[in-house]
Amino acid sequence: MHTASMPMPRAVLFDLDGTLVDSAPDLAGAGNDLRERRGLPALPLERYRPLTGTGARGMLAVALGAHPEQPDFDALRDEYLDTYAARLTRSSRVFEAMEPVLAALEALSLPWGVVTNKHSRFATPLVEGLGLASRCAVLVCGDSAARAKPHPDPLWLAAERLGIAAAACVYVGDDLRDVQAGRAAGMTTVAAAWGYLGNGAPIEQWGADHLIEDPLGLLKCLGLD
Repeated sequence: MHTASMPMPRAVLFDLDGTLVDSAPDLAGAGNDLRERRGLPALPLERYRPLTGTGARGMLAVALGAHPEQPDFDALRDEYLDTYAARLTRSSRVFEAMEPVLAALEALSLPWGVVTNKHSRFATPLVEGLGLASRCAVLVCGDSAARAKPHPDPLWLAAERLGIAAAACVYVGDDLRDVQAGRAAGMTTVAAAWGYLGNGAPIEQWGADHLIEDPLGLLKCLGLD
């Protein structure tokens, strides 16, 4: 596990869901709302949580066993997304341990931002609803760049909007795609072990420059603890 310190970056970028914000309760809740309409009992959050980073497709797979090949999948996806939009910030919160990290970056006037595959329809009101919009220096959504992560385009766009070289940025994420995108963009990558992680390769195999167990580990990497 890599926890050694890194050179002080000029900006820190975060993935949104599972890294900066615990949005699983509302993403799962939307799935259970669909189940309730169909007379089905709610499923525990633990069933949804590992797949939270896969969006509507993963949530529908858990909630209804739905898959993209079935003829009514598009209608189910639209219903799910509309349901999620209606409860976007009901239970979602910034991870508690992330608050002192953001405060430490802000105390140093070190800009931080968000790069997410979540579309702006959801990401923008979520960031605003959690009081982060006035604090983050840049927000790049899944529909902001030509290609989403694991392509580096969104990270390059964030660096461009900040006016900072990509190589001077750190990217923190809880999905293999985050590390792949960060490496391709030439950024220092940090894998967030507190996140959703998915059901793929273990986090130790992602190839991140640093692996941290909790948000405060980032301060240690930056020599700010």
